[in-house]
Order: sequence, then structure tokens, then C-alpha cells
Amino acid sequence: MRLRTTTVAACAALLAVTALAGCNRGSDDKAGGSGKVGIDLPRSDSDFWNSYQNYIEQGVKSGVVSALPRSNSQNDIGKLVANVQTFVDQGAKAIVMAPQDTGAIASTLQTLAGKHIPVISVDTRPDKGQVYMVVRADNRAYGTKACDYLGQQLEGKGKVVEFEGALDSINGRDRSEAFASCMKSKYPAIKVIALATDWKGDVASAKLQTTLASDPDINGIYMQAGGVFLQPTLALLQQKHLLKPPGTPGHITIISNDGIPEEFKAIKAGQIDATISQPADLYAKYALYYAKEALAGKTFQPGPTDHDSTIIKIPNGLEDQLPAPLVTKDNVDDPKLWANQLGKS
Repeated sequence: MRLRTTTVAACAALLAVTALAGCNRGSDDKAGGSGKVGIDLPRSDSDFWNSYQNYIEQGVKSGVVSALPRSNSQNDIGKLVANVQTFVDQGAKAIVMAPQDTGAIASTLQTLAGKHIPVISVDTRPDKGQVYMVVRADNRAYGTKACDYLGQQLEGKGKVVEFEGALDSINGRDRSEAFASCMKSKYPAIKVIALATDWKGDVASAKLQTTLASDPDINGIYMQAGGVFLQPTLALLQQKHLLKPPGTPGHITIISNDGIPEEFKAIKAGQIDATISQPADLYAKYALYYAKEALAGKTFQPGPTDHDSTIIKIPNGLEDQLPAPLVTKDNVDDPKLWANQLGKS
């Protein structure tokens, strides 16, 4: 069933101000609310999150919301809690965050709910605590797509290294669980060597080096976050003369997650085979969109949206699951992919 739409006039007016395409699902037709929005950026050591920040800044500059000075919690839950308190002290009426530890943020979310401050959580789904909307792609689909790609490319046999994201993050758990389940059920002849990384590139590289010493016949790698894993992985493989083009003997098939420009360059250069494009542009766009709608007092219902996504009900709110396409050499130049749009507007 299609979600309710706002009036054509209201949608046109909102689009003129925000350049957003998704204004057709609000349950009432009020104009956007007013109030400052606090936006915490989760980290600055990842090309993906740096791109997300750039899109956030573009949206704020264009007037989508009136935002307080951005904070960066640097992958530290303590800093995130402190930053949120600062936003509250500064009068924030809505907050956008991307908690990397999805369990430890619960008490902060409870506090914000008690103050009637809506929260938009980007990329991660908090385990507990009320949220207005989670803006996220289907991370279980990431793990399944990566599994199927490697399974097909390796013809169902071989050894695959998996760089697991932090398992205290819903994203790390979803990708890891889906990848493991898919491999076990569909490609049982492929041995998966799962390496815990806590989303740290240096940890992944060090563990990969150790694994290559014990298992030199590795023929596949799944990187759950290209933004942190890509460069250290390529550097190590090049150092060991294991970075061989697709179709040549000894090639290690590599699939990543993120869809950053550096991954696209690596695909074109034959250094990796594929990535799943996590929509940094849409994360920022709809984070600001839902912050604006929250201030306006609008509500949403589960169902398909007008921007090729689906809103689902979660125990502590709603989640808009945005599309995340597989990118290979066949579609790496697609102009619709956000990494190919950078610097063009």
C-alpha cells in the first residue's frame, strides 16, 4: 500500500527549498517546523564518512534545516553522549546521529525521548531507545550480496577472508551474520576465515598478513567497509605481489562495502572486483529530510516510499531502508552512483 502523500503545493514548496524528492509520505500537510538541529558526525577517519559530512554540509548550506555547529564523536560513545548533551544545552529541537556503539546509546535516547527531542539515527540502528527514524540501507543484504558474488566468482570453492566490522554495531552484526548464513547454506565448500577488526584498517591488515602466512591459498576477500580497509589491504597485497588482475592466475577476488570513489578507481584498475554502494548522499539527504519533518510534527507509516526504499517497523521506531546497488566493472561508470557525482554540482 502506498504511503499517504502531502499536497502538490506543499511538496513543491518543500522541494524548492530543500531539493529533496521524498516529501510525499507525511501524515499531515503542515509546513516544516522550526528549531535548531544538532548533527553529530561519527568519525573522520573514513572516506565514506567524510563524503557523508560533505553532503550534510551541502544540505545545511542550502537551508534544509537550521543546524547547530556540527560535532564529531570520533567513534567514541562517551564523546557522542557529551556532544548530545551540548546540543540539548544549546536548545536543539532534533538530533541527527550515527552511533557506532548501538547498545551504549540507549540511555541517551531515553533521555532525549523524555525531553521530546526526536532522533534520526543514520546508518546504524540503536538496539534500544526511541528513534524518530533510522536512515539506513539493508545491511543484511550487504552480507548476502557479498556472499553471492564471491560464491559465484569462486564457483563455490576456496578460502575467503572476511573483515568483520565491530560486532557491538548492528551493521557489523548484520553483515557478518548474513554473510556467514549465506555461505553456510549456499557455498559450504568455501572456507570463511572471519577476522574481527573493530572497523580498524591497521587491525585488518595485520590480521590479513598473519592469515596469508598460514593460508597462502586465500582466493577471496570480503571487506565490510572499504573506507577503512581498502588502502591498507591493497598496500599489503601489493607488497606481497598478490595484487593480480582479474582473470589471471593467483587473482584474489575482492568485494567491498561503501561505494567510495577510491573503490571505483580500484575496480577500474583491476585491483578489486566489486563493491556495494552505501548511499552516503542519500544518508545525508534523508537524515536532514526526516529532521525537518520531525520538527514539523509529521509521522510516517511502514511501506514503500517514492525514492525506491521501504520503511519498516522496528521495536523502537521506524527505519527507512535505502537502496544499495552492487557495483562491478560493468556499471562502475553509472552516473547515478553517488561516487560518480562528486564535484559535479
